[in-house]
Amino acid sequence: MTLRSLLAKDWVLEVDTRAPGATAPAWTRVNGLTSLSESTDDNTEDDVTDDDGWGSSVVTQRTWSIEAEGRRKRTETTVFTPDPGQEAIRKAGRVVGFGANIRVRWYRRDGAPDAQEGTATVSGFTKGGSRTDLEPFNFALNGQGAPVDIPNPATNPGFADVAASEAD
Repeated sequence: MTLRSLLAKDWVLEVDTRAPGATAPAWTRVNGLTSLSESTDDNTEDDVTDDDGWGSSVVTQRTWSIEAEGRRKRTETTVFTPDPGQEAIRKAGRVVGFGANIRVRWYRRDGAPDAQEGTATVSGFTKGGSRTDLEPFNFALNGQGAPVDIPNPATNPGFADVAASEAD
């Protein structure tokens, strides 16, 4: 069996943009991503029980975050219409308090089992750039509680059609 490297470009990030009062999620892809990285930050405490020279640590708390960057997108019409996924993240990044929580999910479009969903707050949606640049953006999602493993949405029938129509 030949092993192949996974491509970083295969990550998808979606934000729940359901209307107020709606019960079913409305997953909207964040287009234009050029980088996405998930990480955890672990708090550990010394758990040593004897003094044989070896230490022992236990994780007492874990937090997750996602850092993402990309290029801002819009429609080609004369009326400026931003990418809906990017816009949902941008707007959430301007809210303070519990109202800033958004629901997100991230998964690999190649069908690998990596797929999670969680609640997060947006930290620092940064935009702008040089006069000759394509306008970049970057932001961090700070997890609120544990992320949940979900079935990979890319393995659902019809996903390929949706993914192709939402291609960057």
